[in-house]
Amino acid sequence: MRFGPKRPIFTPRWCIPMFMRTVKMGISYAKLANLPPIIGLYSSFVPPLIYSILGSSRHLAVGPVSIASLVMGSMLSEAVSPTQDQILYLKLAFTSTFFAGLFHASLGLLRLGFIIDFLSRATLVGFMAGAAIIVSLQQLKGLLGIVHFTSKMQFVPVMSSVFSHRNEWSWETILMGIFFLLFLLTTRHISMRKPKLFWISAAAPLTSVIISTLVLFCFKSKIHGISFIGHLPKGLNPPSANMLFFDGSYLPLAIRTGIVTGILSLTEGIAVGRTFASMNNYQVDGNKEMMAIGVMNMAGSCTSCFVTTGSFSRSAVNYNAGAKTAVSNIVMASAVLVTLLFLMPLFYYTPNVILAAIIITAVIGLIDYRSAFQLWKVDKLDFMACVCSFFGVLFISVPLGLAIAVGISIFKILLHVTRPNTVVMGNIPGTHIYQSLNRYREALRVPSFLVIAIESPIYFANSTYLQERILRWVREEEEWIKANNESTLKCVILDMTAVTAIDTSGIDLLCELRKTMEKRTLQLVLANPAASVMEKLEQSKILDSFGLNGLYLTVAEAVADISTFWKSQP
Repeated sequence: MRFGPKRPIFTPRWCIPMFMRTVKMGISYAKLANLPPIIGLYSSFVPPLIYSILGSSRHLAVGPVSIASLVMGSMLSEAVSPTQDQILYLKLAFTSTFFAGLFHASLGLLRLGFIIDFLSRATLVGFMAGAAIIVSLQQLKGLLGIVHFTSKMQFVPVMSSVFSHRNEWSWETILMGIFFLLFLLTTRHISMRKPKLFWISAAAPLTSVIISTLVLFCFKSKIHGISFIGHLPKGLNPPSANMLFFDGSYLPLAIRTGIVTGILSLTEGIAVGRTFASMNNYQVDGNKEMMAIGVMNMAGSCTSCFVTTGSFSRSAVNYNAGAKTAVSNIVMASAVLVTLLFLMPLFYYTPNVILAAIIITAVIGLIDYRSAFQLWKVDKLDFMACVCSFFGVLFISVPLGLAIAVGISIFKILLHVTRPNTVVMGNIPGTHIYQSLNRYREALRVPSFLVIAIESPIYFANSTYLQERILRWVREEEEWIKANNESTLKCVILDMTAVTAIDTSGIDLLCELRKTMEKRTLQLVLANPAASVMEKLEQSKILDSFGLNGLYLTVAEAVADISTFWKSQP
């Protein structure tokens, strides 16, 4: 991705786009989580201040993000109605945020950040695409002016709700929504085509809010079909520690929501931080980032905030505008502070349809069809994880869709562990190099030798499979020799260059292979075991049974030495 030229940090050109993006995202993503819009602005004030002190990234801009907001809204609204029981819903949101922060901080404290690596890129591509479509469909409520709408987050119930409430569609709302949606998509397209004009896309959402608010205010007596936000309280974040609960029937839901949103927000925050750190030649401390994100969410849950993390779009605006330190988060929080103290009455007549258009414009960029096509070309299992994640989110539910995708990713890991790759190798003429016969046409079989490379550690989970696979290679080689009238197979060489570790089951495998080869009058030879593997082989005393001609540094050395030994025999 290309970015615009760097500029000094404290300039109107930086502050205005950042302010616009922060305000519109805060309000929009709060609506996405089924929370009052003011909660989104609260969440853009306290967390950035805390992160600027504890975080290690210079470019990460903190605030609510679409995926975490979506998941929180979908998981909580399935159990509690955000409109009929607002107080309980708020309590659940703040409690979930606390547990998300506790989860983040625990990972950082115990150095367990590797857990988030189970969310593979393929999983996230499908998940975000499915979530983006569901979010966009949910915004049809605002775009069409529907009053009664389903709280479910699946494709079928949403579309059913859209068409079953056709009598509630408002032509004024539809007209305004289409106009501003086209305007936002056009500005986004311009900024993508010309990165130096990034400020156009950044300014468009708040410009839409201002224009639509003025239109509704001036013609409020003539326009009755367009709903608006209404009153937003002025002032700083009110305390919410008294709204946290740690017992009761809803506690498991709050913990589950906190962990799921915590994993997603942490994945996005660290990924964004590492992206901009690599672009600017510095490193981000993963454990420190987890602690910073965890502390800011726990503090945020006590100050009327919901889950926040590092946002890619905000951070991109930071980078494009020349921000070079975490002070940019303080500037952003200061802009939100001014809004909270003085500008809240200006949003009274802001149409809800504008927030729906802003959300659709924001999440549409999450549909990355190019990456999905690349997954299909490169790795079919990754593509399957992507597709299952996509359809799981679209037709089942957001958390179950994510769980299915993670399950497929774990299955892929287990498949690679339990079914490691083995290849038959041949010699490239005129060299001492041995490579796969399937990958290199120049590679030739060495008469009387079968060279097999094992390309993984040897553990209890794959030792039985490896034994069967190696014996099958031997049978296939003997059949090939018989069919082509080649020299009789006498020696099997195991190239252990890629075997980085071995356990007792692996050592037993080598013993069983040696005995099986002896019964078939074949010699088994090991080539180039790694240092850690060699230590265990020596400690187990297995090398004594292989004899003087059972271990070599390279395959070429083994072939040359054993061939010479055979020639010396009468």
